[in-house]
Amino acid sequence: MIKKLPLYAVACLFIMQSLGAQENFKLMFYNLLNFPLEDAVPNRLQYLEVILDDYQPDLFMVCELNNSTGANTILTSLQFINPNYQSAVFELNTSDDTISDQNDLQQLLYYDSSKFILESQTIVTTIFRDFNHYELKLNTTNQDTNPVIVDVIVCHLKASQGEDNEAARLQMTQDLTTYLNTFDADSNIVLAGDFNVYRSSEPAFQELIDSANNNTIDFEDPADRIGNWHNNSTFIDVFTQSTRTQSGLGGSTGGFDDRFDFIMTSSFMTNNPELSFVQDSYQVYGNNANSQCYNREINSSDCSGTDYSFFIRDALYNFSDHLPVTLELQTNQTLLGVSDLFSEAPISFLGSNLADDMIKIRVDASLQHQLILTLYNSLGQLIKTIDVNNSLIEIDTSQFANGIYYITSSKFQFKPLKFVVAH
Repeated sequence: MIKKLPLYAVACLFIMQSLGAQENFKLMFYNLLNFPLEDAVPNRLQYLEVILDDYQPDLFMVCELNNSTGANTILTSLQFINPNYQSAVFELNTSDDTISDQNDLQQLLYYDSSKFILESQTIVTTIFRDFNHYELKLNTTNQDTNPVIVDVIVCHLKASQGEDNEAARLQMTQDLTTYLNTFDADSNIVLAGDFNVYRSSEPAFQELIDSANNNTIDFEDPADRIGNWHNNSTFIDVFTQSTRTQSGLGGSTGGFDDRFDFIMTSSFMTNNPELSFVQDSYQVYGNNANSQCYNREINSSDCSGTDYSFFIRDALYNFSDHLPVTLELQTNQTLLGVSDLFSEAPISFLGSNLADDMIKIRVDASLQHQLILTLYNSLGQLIKTIDVNNSLIEIDTSQFANGIYYITSSKFQFKPLKFVVAH
């Protein structure tokens, strides 16, 4: 069926195009802490859903994903937020086959398929864990004549201190740079992962950033926070581990004192107008850069601030011992397709969409006695149906489990209304 846009909408599109296109993309990398096998915290998925619904990344890169069941569970949750989300093919780690063949920690990429097209994926083997390489193309209007390619590499380097572990991390990054030496120097490359490095002078990190190594691809730290990160509160704004001091939740319990997680870009992306990182957009999601947070738990009052609420920090605390890192990219190209900006929902919240005992919804008066609302949880399970008989609907949420819920209708097509229950 062909959908017609109002004339004013078409005019707006032409005006925006004439002013010069610019599109931003939101990236997130997250160490998932042995998802879904780590079960010390019951129903961890609900906390991940809060995080994803709040940030809504266009590219979601993960490590410590255990199995295909976990991979599909996360994709289902993402598709409730945005049905355009897709994932690359889940692949088991192969690099440790000669050591232990545990294959319990994998990487994966999820992406907004309205903005990116997955062209290919490749495994880069090392002595310990694979690097996963995903080649993506921006879904632009002129992708056939001027394709913009971004190569996303997701990794998880060997953990722990000591010379042997540092040597293992160095060999892993050398395997990567050998692979990347076959690329063009003007490639757009995003490298995201849990590097497990303690300082920028560590050989593995220098292998990535030092131009004296004569590698084809050198990486930049978009945060521009090079230094000795371990136990150094000067760098608290880029700390990502540990969110906890309490034992029994899985993962590390060391408190907030390390920068292990990174999103880096190839040097070419510093000023490439077709695809570059946005200056000052690098953030550790959940980190309020509060100096009192050093060696504390991320959901404590010592870690409070204006950027990330207790609700968000508590979800992060319960889900993983790491915090996600985020970065924005931008392009001067025009994306293909028209967004849903012109479709108006017949319902809206009256007040906040954060509920404890009650959520209130305002309904367009013209739809009274016509509209039937359906309410789903994030697993796609139907919770209840609501016959609309007046313009104000109150939904009792006192018995709902904490998590994200969606309100929609089978009769009138509109973007689902999302609310969060937090008792």
